[in-house]
Amino acid sequence: MVKAIKVMLIPNNVQKTKMFQYAGASRFAYNWALAREKENYEKGGKFISDSELRKEFTKLRHSEEYAWLLNISNNVTKQAIKDACTAYKNFFKGLQKFPRFKSKKRSMPKFYQDNVKIQFSNTHVKFEGFSSSRKANKQKMNWVRLAEHGRIPTDVKYMNPRISFDGLKVKKLEKQKRRLQRSISRSYEKNKKGESYCKTNNVIKKEKLLLKRNHRLTNIRKNYLNQTISEIVNRKPRFICIEDLNVSGMMENRHLSKAVQEQGFFWFRKQLEHKCGDKGIQLIVADRFYPSSKLCSCCGNIKKDLKLSDRVYRCACGNIIDRDFQASINLKAYGERFAS
Repeated sequence: MVKAIKVMLIPNNVQKTKMFQYAGASRFAYNWALAREKENYEKGGKFISDSELRKEFTKLRHSEEYAWLLNISNNVTKQAIKDACTAYKNFFKGLQKFPRFKSKKRSMPKFYQDNVKIQFSNTHVKFEGFSSSRKANKQKMNWVRLAEHGRIPTDVKYMNPRISFDGLKVKKLEKQKRRLQRSISRSYEKNKKGESYCKTNNVIKKEKLLLKRNHRLTNIRKNYLNQTISEIVNRKPRFICIEDLNVSGMMENRHLSKAVQEQGFFWFRKQLEHKCGDKGIQLIVADRFYPSSKLCSCCGNIKKDLKLSDRVYRCACGNIIDRDFQASINLKAYGERFAS
């Protein structure tokens, strides 16, 4: 069985710098391969295979102008060239639009790691080529900490491991938004005249910029939700079962309100209902008081004293399981009872 797992990494500053270098090299190799294919096609030549392009790129790496590429794992650039060739072939097959060159500012930084050389432990993941030194203290730089321990199995074969910086854009925009809000507040206080506030041209510019940041953040979150919903619906399940959450009650918790608001539960449910209707998939909504997390999936016992901080469910019958995974099992059983 092939299973996709996405986990967050917590690199230090040195590792983060190395990752950005890998992502930059991957983008460079992709754009280079796409430019070569385009140039060759305009001259009337046939399609250049990725193996030929990789041989040509190897010679390029050893030139003085591109010597910086020698500090990057060869597998990173090889896979980027292969991706460019695949995208180019898919265009001529009519499967997608013409591939665009990757922009340094707008494209998501990401790169590939060799599936044979990448290693996982319960707490760390080992990358290829971060440090070539054999000294123990230098070798530590190759091991990047995982945010969730024990999530990725260590005794399986890995396929197509990718590293992407999908959360940095949101964090950066959130930081810009906070700075703009504080700057606007200071400007209002500075230009206050008696009991009234004077809105200067600079304040108007900052407010327009703040509005753009809010729209950008909203669009990113909605796009992520749409992609998630499409991924679920495209699997063509017989039914989908979700919970009827008390969102207004969750918003009253001052520690969780911001996180709950950003998840967009209402938008997610409405879009899921719409897409399930289009695909002919039955959407089942579990009752709000159905104990999906507190109900033991083995013996049926309900653990009433289960707290939100208890991430692992432990039952007297011996069942020890992640509470969210158990909730999904119980929701599946709930959906099977009501599925038509």
